[in-house]
Amino acid sequence: MTVTAPPPAHADPATASLPTSRTRAERRRTIALGLLVSAQFVVMLDTSIVNVALPSIRADLALSPSGLSWVVNAYVLAFGGLLLLPGRVADLLGRRRMFVGGAAVFTIGTLLAASAASAWMLIAGRIVQGVGAAALSPAAMSLLLLNFSGDRRARAMSLWGAASAVGGATGVFAGGILTGTFGWSSVFLVTVPASVTAVVLGLRVLEDSPRTARRTFDAAGALTITGAIVALVHGALRAADGGLTAPTVLAFVVAAVLLAAFVLLQRRATDPLVPLELFRSRVLRLGVALAILGGAARASTFVLVALYLQQALALSPEHAGLAMVPTSVGGFAVSLTLLPKVLRAIGPRRSLVGGLLVLAAGQLWLAWGPGSLGYPVAVLPGLLLVATGVALSFTPTTMVLASAVPDSHAGLASGLASSATQVGAALGTATFTAIALSSGRGFPAAFTAAAAVALGTAILGGAIARR
Repeated sequence: MTVTAPPPAHADPATASLPTSRTRAERRRTIALGLLVSAQFVVMLDTSIVNVALPSIRADLALSPSGLSWVVNAYVLAFGGLLLLPGRVADLLGRRRMFVGGAAVFTIGTLLAASAASAWMLIAGRIVQGVGAAALSPAAMSLLLLNFSGDRRARAMSLWGAASAVGGATGVFAGGILTGTFGWSSVFLVTVPASVTAVVLGLRVLEDSPRTARRTFDAAGALTITGAIVALVHGALRAADGGLTAPTVLAFVVAAVLLAAFVLLQRRATDPLVPLELFRSRVLRLGVALAILGGAARASTFVLVALYLQQALALSPEHAGLAMVPTSVGGFAVSLTLLPKVLRAIGPRRSLVGGLLVLAAGQLWLAWGPGSLGYPVAVLPGLLLVATGVALSFTPTTMVLASAVPDSHAGLASGLASSATQVGAALGTATFTAIALSSGRGFPAAFTAAAAVALGTAILGGAIARR
């Protein structure tokens, strides 16, 4: 008979605790992933949730049409214009600190907007929300890139993309339900629990990498690049609303002058905000170009389809919103199920090329599909192709760009990706919407022309990515 000796009473406590330590580390990593993905969901939710509430806001606060547009544009300007700056500051001051600070600022802006008793108070709240979102989003993305690698990164980035798709779609429905049930203030208050949770949990579960050593802060560079992006996005928004008026052209000129000044300042600065030597990387330059082109092609397509549904198919805004649901569901499903497999099989760059080509196929269907057969045949197949293309190209664009910089510049890479995408979206939406609404042709023909230009933009992006 064999007797098994019991384990020694003096077993090494460090060795015995290893499984428990791994379990705790995995649990903490899972919570951190959920927190970062939830933050992106909230940021994207807030880009769309207010839209359905605009009529109620206008009635309660007696807003003019221009004032009402600023309820949306104030957030877009602050968010899009400031994305690059907080991304770089996160590298310098700490990404976890920037994430928590962004969540806190976002919460303050949300409460200010929810309690607004005047137009200016509401617009101020939206600006503060945009500032918070601009700090929160690139910090969250850089933390995700730094804390996950290999297959885990592919899965994490897929969840990130799915959160972006679901956040924008959920906002449309949640905005309508909340406004009708509790009033327009509720569309802001609904995000408060999530942003407060981000502040509390961020301090407990997020692990930051060492901060970049820095002697001085490039204030001049920060002011010029922020001013350039804000002026560019503002010009694009004005162009979408009223065409190329004198103030619109002036905004573009100011953007060009400030961008040129920024480049000169960065060349002379001893401690630049954006080290220009990073742009010696062909991959980085390629990533920025693809973010702009991809942002233009993706965002403009959804705007054009919304116009087509209401002006060509005569759908009400509510029914047009319902008609866009398959896009959100399809994008979510592709992001969670197909994208991780594609990333593992062919990598981010080829996934990006494939995604842009699928997006182009969807735009081709929308531009020249059988319009006389109505939504199920003329629109729905194109929408599903577009949703697939967006899911396969959105997240890989950031991964391509991030692969070109060291970990010490992960925040800058995230900010570059987000900022370039927002600028591309603003420029594409303005340009293609102007074509679709041009008075020289009837709407269906103008829509076809606009969709064709968007199609060309997507194909151009795919061709550049293959080089």
